[in-house]
Amino acid sequence: MGKAAALCGGGTRGLVSLLSAVPCLACHELPAMSGEPGGRGGGGPAGGPPAAPPGSDTYKGWLFKWTNYLKGYQRRWFVLSNGLLSYYRTQAEMAHTCRGTINLSTAHIDTEDSCNIVLSNGGRTYHLKANSEVERQRWVTALELAKAKAIRMRNNQSDDSGDEEPASQSDKSELHGPLKTLSSKLEDLSTCNELIAKHGAALQRSLSELENLRLPADSGEKIKAVNERATLFRITSNAMINACRDFLDLAESHSRKWQRLLQHEREQRIRLEETIEQLAKQHNSLERACRGAPGLASGTASISSTAKAGSVQSAKGEASDEDEETEYFDAMEDAPAFITVTADPKHHRRSGSNLSGASEGHPEDWNLEDSVFESSNQSSYNESTGKDLLPRKRRRSRIPDKPNYSLNLWSIMKNCIGKELSKIPMPVNFNEPLSMLQRLTEDLEYHELLDKAVKCESSTEQMCFVAAFSVSSYSTTVHRTAKPFNPLLGETFELDRLEELGFRSLCEQVSHHPPAAAHHVYSRRGWTLWQDITISSKFRGKYLSIMPLGAIHLEFHSSGNHYVWRKVTSTVHNIIVGKLWIDQSGEIEIVNHKSKDKCQLKFTPYSYFSRDVPRKVTGVVSDANGKAHYVMSGTWDEKMECSKIVHSCHGSTSTEGKQKTVYQTLSPKVLWRKYPLPENAENMYFFSELALTLNEPEERVAPTDSRLRPDQRLMESGRWDEANVEKQRLEEKQRAVRRRREAEAVEALEEGKDYEGYIPLWFERKVDAVTGELICVYKGGYWEAKDKQDWSVCPDIF
Repeated sequence: MGKAAALCGGGTRGLVSLLSAVPCLACHELPAMSGEPGGRGGGGPAGGPPAAPPGSDTYKGWLFKWTNYLKGYQRRWFVLSNGLLSYYRTQAEMAHTCRGTINLSTAHIDTEDSCNIVLSNGGRTYHLKANSEVERQRWVTALELAKAKAIRMRNNQSDDSGDEEPASQSDKSELHGPLKTLSSKLEDLSTCNELIAKHGAALQRSLSELENLRLPADSGEKIKAVNERATLFRITSNAMINACRDFLDLAESHSRKWQRLLQHEREQRIRLEETIEQLAKQHNSLERACRGAPGLASGTASISSTAKAGSVQSAKGEASDEDEETEYFDAMEDAPAFITVTADPKHHRRSGSNLSGASEGHPEDWNLEDSVFESSNQSSYNESTGKDLLPRKRRRSRIPDKPNYSLNLWSIMKNCIGKELSKIPMPVNFNEPLSMLQRLTEDLEYHELLDKAVKCESSTEQMCFVAAFSVSSYSTTVHRTAKPFNPLLGETFELDRLEELGFRSLCEQVSHHPPAAAHHVYSRRGWTLWQDITISSKFRGKYLSIMPLGAIHLEFHSSGNHYVWRKVTSTVHNIIVGKLWIDQSGEIEIVNHKSKDKCQLKFTPYSYFSRDVPRKVTGVVSDANGKAHYVMSGTWDEKMECSKIVHSCHGSTSTEGKQKTVYQTLSPKVLWRKYPLPENAENMYFFSELALTLNEPEERVAPTDSRLRPDQRLMESGRWDEANVEKQRLEEKQRAVRRRREAEAVEALEEGKDYEGYIPLWFERKVDAVTGELICVYKGGYWEAKDKQDWSVCPDIF
């Protein structure tokens, strides 16, 4: 970044256009000014003078900038330098973030009243306000002087002065080469002109001699006409030679200007390349420093703050340039700030009866040998835990390697900004060979967490396993930045592991616009899960937001505990440039509608400047009375831990005005840990062991099953060109069916009849008794049809 700083202070001619292109870099470091009164300036509440007198190269101070009708004017730190006016939220931001810049050389400066200033440049307008009329006038004077200087600098770039730095030898040769060629051609033309003049004079003499001969009268007239034409020819050739000479003189006179402009463009390109290289290096070093920074936990004490207002920004931001560079996440007001301190189990066994506070627990209940937590992470995907289940069928452990096809994502995505992602025609190059229905089924990868939850006698203890299960569904997404196939309407996917793992799963695409999928899972180990998920996704230019809408229901057969929760927002970053990476952010509230227990989980968005562990998840499990029993902590891509609370009390008030709760807990126990990826996973779309088996061909499945989708199968085989052709065919076939359905609806309307539209095969829409929402629930019949192999009701979608 030092090169960008050198550009600001160097005063190099022709720099204004470069700074206009990269305003934030140009303002990264500014020359230090003497007499800066403690960082306060023209628009500050204290009314202190600006940092430098008008007319100096750099002018700093506080002004109020109009943002929107909700927030009105907001105090910002403005810096005027090299004909550019830049602003920051604070003076500290000058080290890393410029919120906006306007070039004064083409800007219009206007004053509305005694304290207001309006700057406009093309489509950008800044409404500024000073603290007093005197300060406003100081800023206006400085702006006018800077504008005049910027205009002079811009005009000086086009004059033919001789004080520029000499160009390199290669630049001179490139410029003088064409001039030498022009000169040689001009000499050839001059030689031709001399020959034309010589032969023209001889021709005229010959014609004059013919005129003196005694010839008929009509012959003399003809000879005279020829003589006049020869004279005109010689005059024309002389004019052509003179024009060529003038052109050469003009080219020579402008050669230095061309040379300077070419040199400036090359320097600008080199500076931009160096600046981008510096940014890339700083980006990598910041990321390494952030990941390598020691956490706040040490020894037996760990401190976690789950509601730092400074790190969770309100979605109600300013409608200005700075908001275009910032991502906002809604903060859950009910999520309290808390601190956890690990207690000594031996101490609390002796003095547990003397505990007092807002919440108390019994550490003797936290017994690894007797608790169901003991087996929380002992099983793996390759081990069978049920004695009543058959040995697992040997399934495939690899798929063909992903072809190395290069494709410019931005060339396709730049015309899709603001559109619904499911409506954008995408080549398979951006997909992975799985459908969205199969991605939903991947939520069951850690189904054994629910099997263990069945054994829990305490509903709060059971809630811990349900919370760990809800987080585990995101572990497969950490490297999975590719887009799954959009299922066709009526497409299904089954995962029948009843004899091996104790459960069977069925998904069906029940709506196409908006895309919605219904999912139902039955486990003979004592639980049932169902969900109706609608995927809403928007491409924002720099990142892609994926918002799953709909609730997930989980019911345990023996206890009747009914849990409901919703998914968080997934964000894919670096869409335009850089390596794609995915993040999860938001809050999950899991509610047991029978016992009224709750668990609030917070997914902290990733930040380069945060000292927290990346992809952090924290939460508290509380009962119907609000009494906290367990603290959940971990990361959504690695593991989740549970700590039993033995004592809680109210701590000090935070800087945000919230009172933190201090939880004294026993040592954490690991509930869930991510399975390692298979060997060579980076060449197999980073699929997990379960994901590798989802598209494995199976017999007796429905003809609408995702495994039978031809474009997806071709892509998995590495035949991407054929897959793109097949994908277009399937999409056009689906459009034809939709047009026919729309025509039937219009016809029914004209006849006064009711038209029901598309009706799912295996699911039906009902109002959920718990949430009151209209959802699709499994109505039965699929597994019976599979046993009979009667698929006559299935449509031909492939």
